[in-house]
Amino acid sequence: MKGGYTKTMERPIPKRKFGKTGAELTVLGLGGEGVLRTFGRENEADALINTALDLGINYMESARAYSGSESYYGLALRERRDKVFLASKSHARDKKGVLDHLEESLRNMKTDYLDLWYIHDVRTEEEISEIFGPNGALEGFIMAKAKGLVKHIGVSGHHDPAVIKKCLESFDFDAVLVPVNPAEPFYKCFLDEVVPVASAKDTAIVGMKVYMKNLFQAPKRLLLSYALTQPISLAVVGCDNVEQLNENAEAASGFQPLKYKEVQRFTQMVEPYARQLQYYKP
Repeated sequence: MKGGYTKTMERPIPKRKFGKTGAELTVLGLGGEGVLRTFGRENEADALINTALDLGINYMESARAYSGSESYYGLALRERRDKVFLASKSHARDKKGVLDHLEESLRNMKTDYLDLWYIHDVRTEEEISEIFGPNGALEGFIMAKAKGLVKHIGVSGHHDPAVIKKCLESFDFDAVLVPVNPAEPFYKCFLDEVVPVASAKDTAIVGMKVYMKNLFQAPKRLLLSYALTQPISLAVVGCDNVEQLNENAEAASGFQPLKYKEVQRFTQMVEPYARQLQYYKP
């Protein structure tokens, strides 16, 4: 199958510079959750991935922890692998563990390399010590890059921004994946911690949890515009079906930055619900 029903857009999805990698990527990326974080739904996954490519989306990501997601990409991309900046993640914290994960990810995704490989979901100081210590995950990531198995190295987290800031200060990562939504400014805001360090190092910032798991009823176009108004390279969004993907793509193609007063008004609307919306923090 080569894509599903692709909505015709008046404008292409804009692209932005992806940090120091040299890549120019669409401001909307396809995440590895939604229908992709399942097993046994190959036809739906194939339609979603190929439709994303047809829409011009050129950043796609998965994770070793995301059920059958990596395998779906491997089946769907086939001869279209060169059209996408492909990322995955490892949640292992030791060198051997991450290299085992990488071998499995490459096999599942039917590719010789990843464009970007993230250290997945770093939450605590103890994890930092393990990851950056002797025989830690970072050693495996550096080895994989030296061998050409991955082109770029990233880190992700959605629990404690101080932990992610420390990661960025400790190593020259190419990308960082963090939550970006209007609930963020009210409690341990990731962008406040991450942007100064990332900007100084030209580290690409990828926004996730843009729609807050639909826990706050607001137009998706507005939520996506909020995220893309922030100093990020792109927002990555998982989809349950092709219809959602088309809706997201249309919103991205028509994106206009929010004015300062619009951002302020939106965050004020969210403030009373902000703490409960930050379900992803301890």
